[in-house]
Amino acid sequence: MTPSAHIAATIEILDLILSGQSAEVSINKWVRSNRFAGSSDRRAIRDLVFDALRQKNSLIKQSNSISGRAWVIALLQGQGVNLDQYFGTSEYGPPKLTVSELNLLPVERESDLHDIQDWLWPKWKESLGKDAENVAYTLKKRANIFLRVNTNKGNREQSIDTLKKDGIISEPHPNVCTALKVTKGSRKIRNSQAYKTGLVEIQDASSQASVLSINLNQNGPILDFCAGGGGKALALNAYFKQPIYAHDANVQRMKDLPLRAKRSGSDIRIVKSENLKKSFYGLVFCDVPCSGSGAWRRDPEGKWSLTQKKYENLLLMQENILVTAANLIKPGGYLVYATCSVLIDENGSQVRKFLKNFSEWTIEEENSLIPNSLGDGFYFSILKKLAKN
Repeated sequence: MTPSAHIAATIEILDLILSGQSAEVSINKWVRSNRFAGSSDRRAIRDLVFDALRQKNSLIKQSNSISGRAWVIALLQGQGVNLDQYFGTSEYGPPKLTVSELNLLPVERESDLHDIQDWLWPKWKESLGKDAENVAYTLKKRANIFLRVNTNKGNREQSIDTLKKDGIISEPHPNVCTALKVTKGSRKIRNSQAYKTGLVEIQDASSQASVLSINLNQNGPILDFCAGGGGKALALNAYFKQPIYAHDANVQRMKDLPLRAKRSGSDIRIVKSENLKKSFYGLVFCDVPCSGSGAWRRDPEGKWSLTQKKYENLLLMQENILVTAANLIKPGGYLVYATCSVLIDENGSQVRKFLKNFSEWTIEEENSLIPNSLGDGFYFSILKKLAKN
C-alpha cells in the first residue's frame, strides 16, 4: 500500500470510531475487509489512527466538519505534511482537497487545546501545577518502548546483545538499572529470542522503578494484590529472588500469568480471595485500578472514555483496596500503593486520607513521576505498619 492509501484507510477507521465503535474494533473491522494489507501497512495505519486519537478534541475543534477526513487533514497539517502529495494523487488515496478543508478553525477552550476533557482540566491543573500544559502536550506524542531485563536469566549487557541479533536496538535506561529503552525494532520484540526465552519483558521504566525502590530486607511473604497480567509479580520475583503470591479480584485477568511465569523462570503462586490471610504478609504491592492518566500516550481512548462518574467510582475503589490490603499485612510489614496516574486525587490524597484514618501506619517514601522520554507517569508510596509495643 502507498502512503496515500494508508491515509484513506485511516479516514475510514476514524469514521467508524466517530460512529461509536472502539479503536480496536474499528481497526480489526478494517483489517478483516482488507486482507491484502501487509503487517507494515497495518502498523502504519494503526500509528496514524492513534496519533489522531491522542489529539482528538483539538483536531476535531479545528475542523470544518466532524468526519474522519477532516480529522486526518487537521492531524497532517499539524505535522507539517504536504497534503497535495497524498490527496487526489491515486485511485486508492483520498480525493482531492478543497480550499475550505484547509482553513482550520481556532481552538478556543483551554481544555480542548490541551486535549484534556473539560470537566477534568481544573483537576489536571491542580494536580500538575506548572507542569500541567507540558504533560498534556507530552501525552499527544507516542511513548517510547521499554523492556525489563529479567535478572533471573541474565543482565542488561546480555539482553542488549541478544536483542541485537534479532534486529532490536536498545540502550540502558539512565535511572532504572533493569530497564532498556528500545530505539529500533520494537515491532520485533514478541518474536525475538530474548522475549521468548524470558530474558526480557515489556514493562515501562517508571513501573520498574517502583519495585526497585522497595527495601530488599522484607520479613514475610510478598503479595501482589492487584496482579492483573502479572508484570509486577514477575518483577518482584526477579528483584527479591523469592516466591511471590499473586491475587486479583478478577481471576480471569491472571489467566496468562502461569505461562509468563514459566517462561521467565519465576515462582509465582496464585492465591484466591478466600485464601488470603490477615496479618500474614510482610509486603503487599497494590498497583490499583486508576484513570491511567500517566499512560494515556499508550491508551488514548482511556483519556476520552473516562467520565466524572467513573472517576469517582475509581477513587472509592482505591480507598477500599488500601484498607483491605492493609489488613493483610503483619506489624512491621510494608504496603506499596501505586497508580499509573498523575492526578493528586488518586495519589497523595488517597494515601493521606488512609494515614489519617489508620494511625499505626507511617509513610517511608513517596514518588511522583511525570510522563516524559524516560517513562510513563507513575505514582508510588511505600507505607510501613508500625510494630506493636
